[in-house]
Amino acid sequence: MKIRVKVTPNARTTRVLGWEDDSQAGRVLRVRLQAPPVDGKANKALVAFLAKEFGVAKSGVKIVKGETSRMKLLEVPDTAVLPD
Repeated sequence: MKIRVKVTPNARTTRVLGWEDDSQAGRVLRVRLQAPPVDGKANKALVAFLAKEFGVAKSGVKIVKGETSRMKLLEVPDTAVLPD
């Protein structure tokens, strides 16, 4: 399944803020990351964090679109347990 994620890098802590309705992207999952947006560190941290949160392998979480943007489209396995 594909989900949209809005990422805020350089946060104090890494955590999921929850779902929110975005006027342009629709329903998005808000995530704060401690990692900086330098050299792909934030993308790697996002994949590792969400894989752990969803209970899937890191290889199962892929950034489909938005590698250099705060708004990303991710592909996750259908077995992933998404937050409410």
